[in-house]
Amino acid sequence: MSKNSHYIDNQKFLKEILQYKKSVRLAEKEGSPKPGVSNYIGQCFIDIAENLAKKPNFANYHFKDEMISDAVENCIMYTNNFNPKKSKNPFAFFTQIIFYAFLRRIQKEKKQLYIKMKQFEEFDPSGKFRNWLKDKFEPDQNPFSDILEITPEDMQVFETKMKGKKKVVVKKKKKVKKTSVKTTSSRLDNFIK
Repeated sequence: MSKNSHYIDNQKFLKEILQYKKSVRLAEKEGSPKPGVSNYIGQCFIDIAENLAKKPNFANYHFKDEMISDAVENCIMYTNNFNPKKSKNPFAFFTQIIFYAFLRRIQKEKKQLYIKMKQFEEFDPSGKFRNWLKDKFEPDQNPFSDILEITPEDMQVFETKMKGKKKVVVKKKKKVKKTSVKTTSSRLDNFIK
């Protein structure tokens, strides 16, 4: 492959997309199920997603595989939405779909990390674990956010979103646990006597 060649042949990609759209229209007329995309189209989706994932703004996420799979799924879902009358550039169309799929996955993952952080805080009411962590991380920052790699900006975004919604609370069953512990200890006391 020379330096000037692209990893996707846009003209061939366009022809394959147009062929796919014809087969979809034919299937709709016949009342048969919608056909799947060709192997070439699928490989183009994967190549675009993998190359976009190498860009600096997406490169360091540990959930890159999920980003790529979400993007390919979205491309397959919206393949029929490509309009050759508006554009002859399917590469750009699907790159945009992949870009926004990446952003949605990043937001979902950050939200899950925020929920995990809140659960850490909730299950450490005495603060012993937090204090132990402060020795390992910067003392003026939230150690849970350092572990989970949540930026203060992300925390602020989720805090403002959560103000209007119900807080995520994991209910504790204190009475059940205390009862079972007492029962076990009383049984143990009876056994020892």
